[in-house]
Amino acid sequence: MATSDSNFYSGHRERLRQKFLDSKLAEYERLELLLGYVVPRRDVRPLAHALIKKFGSIGQVLTASFEDLIAFPGVGRNIAIFLKLVHQIVLDGYKSTMDSRPIFHDINVLKNYCKWALASKQVEEFHVLYLDPDFRLLQDETHSQGTFNESSVYVREIVKHALSLNATGIILVHNHPSTDRTFSSVDIETTEEIKRLLKGLDIILYDHLLVSKNSIYSARDIGFLRD
Repeated sequence: MATSDSNFYSGHRERLRQKFLDSKLAEYERLELLLGYVVPRRDVRPLAHALIKKFGSIGQVLTASFEDLIAFPGVGRNIAIFLKLVHQIVLDGYKSTMDSRPIFHDINVLKNYCKWALASKQVEEFHVLYLDPDFRLLQDETHSQGTFNESSVYVREIVKHALSLNATGIILVHNHPSTDRTFSSVDIETTEEIKRLLKGLDIILYDHLLVSKNSIYSARDIGFLRD
């Protein structure tokens, strides 16, 4: 029976690999194929289905926190580490693109990077992306980590750090762990203050992005960052 099971899994996974090459995999099958590389001798179809049902999509499975993953039935330490490794590789790919090309070359790369970095955070984080004269990424700084519904912003520290990096532009990014998809009045006031201080130093505040769950919102698109 063990040999029969082994032959079935081997044949099934080879069929999944071929379906992947033919671009015919369903979402749960992509996760199943991925899990098969870290769980070689177990049927992981039920786990793939359960993870997507719990978190919503394969992207949200990968961006889920290590703690949430390891707490899920059937996901041990090795699987959780493997999934977070894949998550980090995706982040590195987006970041490499922003390091080498202007961020506005493909604005979706910037937005996807921010979603993959912050969508699963359980507390608010405030990040500052510092840009060089060609609008390439110099540094993604985690400026502060806060509580479920707020994080601190030290405006003069942002300005000071921008000058130390010789940055000519910055992008502000923060997340809302709740379902709140709107910029608060404090968010808007802080953004305007940072914009005013930077303008006097010929540093552009390019945008302020808000990540809420698996969505992202742009202050520039909304209109309150326009000159």
